[in-house]
Amino acid sequence: MEPRYPKLLCFSFALVFSFTFLPNPVSPLSPCSFPAVFNFGDSNSDTGGLSAAFGQAPSPNGETYFGAPAGRFSDGRLIIDFIAESLGLPYLSAYLDALGSNFSHGANFATAGSTIRPQNTTMAQSGYSPISLNVQFVEFSDFRNRSQIFRNRGGVFQELLPKEEDFAAALYTFDIGQNDLTAGYKLNMTTEQVKAYVPDLLDSLSNIIKYVHARGARSFWIHNTGPVGCYPYVMDRFPITAAQVDKHGCASPYNEVAQYFNSRLKGAVAQLRKDLPEAAITYVDVYSVKYRLISQARKQGFMDPFKVCCGHGGKYNYNQAFKCGAKIKVGGKEVVISKSCENPRVRISWDGVHFTEAANKWIFDRIVDGSFSDPPIPLRMACHRVDH
Repeated sequence: MEPRYPKLLCFSFALVFSFTFLPNPVSPLSPCSFPAVFNFGDSNSDTGGLSAAFGQAPSPNGETYFGAPAGRFSDGRLIIDFIAESLGLPYLSAYLDALGSNFSHGANFATAGSTIRPQNTTMAQSGYSPISLNVQFVEFSDFRNRSQIFRNRGGVFQELLPKEEDFAAALYTFDIGQNDLTAGYKLNMTTEQVKAYVPDLLDSLSNIIKYVHARGARSFWIHNTGPVGCYPYVMDRFPITAAQVDKHGCASPYNEVAQYFNSRLKGAVAQLRKDLPEAAITYVDVYSVKYRLISQARKQGFMDPFKVCCGHGGKYNYNQAFKCGAKIKVGGKEVVISKSCENPRVRISWDGVHFTEAANKWIFDRIVDGSFSDPPIPLRMACHRVDH
């Protein structure tokens, strides 16, 4: 499950050597200075997009860090928030959020429920966002053009919108694909049928990355998809036999699909490096980090990895009909029945679908140094192309 990069030690030694023994560190090994981050994705990195369009993620979402709902489907910060923090940047405002947004250091086009490939259904029917990846690109392209028109007017626009040169120097992050895999199972497809459309998904993703590159992007940080077979909402909703449960309690067929997607994604990234010689593209294996956390939960200071923190009833404290923050009427009054657990800091699953802030921080701490990246470079070096 966990990656092995035999060149990591050599690369790390070379990196240390260059900074320690050379009087002037060579520029390709100098830390990057990202003035902005532009993010594309789903609920793993949505900082308010879906909430702006379809209503705020209800309390107790956001309670741990923000003290109130903050557009995130978690009790606090997401991995994208920790990425921004580590780069010395503010948290990303959602592109769709008209209230209180500041785009001077980037924008977030992700929405919860987003997919790479547009779904032939409504959000009310399936839960999938209409803001698929191709729509996110249209939003970005429009933002790229119009932000400069408004910024040139001066005044408050100069404070709220990025500089022209920031688009080329920014970091472009992608975390999407998980919903595309579960979409097939919701249509009663077999595992082989889901695998069959993965190449088409990755062709679409590759094309979008090329389009973003054509609009000036040069530095890409691309997450693979997580072990969906370990997520309570998958194990609760889709059929699993005892023989399909692995030694850590996860559903093997769904994880195998995720691994297949990731393998093909890594190949697609390798091809993108050939097609886009000016781009620095980092593939980040979050699957292995998340699987390690879930399989070693207690060793890492967490409780039962399948027990949902904010939920109600069911085997995993997860019930699709009563999601986090759900209310019912009792005696004419609304009463919250899907409440937060007492201590989210020791839980991994926040609501059966998403991770707690504590889990997100644990995951970020292990990917930030490049240990799970290809090439194995830290986040702060992701503007440099390293051929290997």
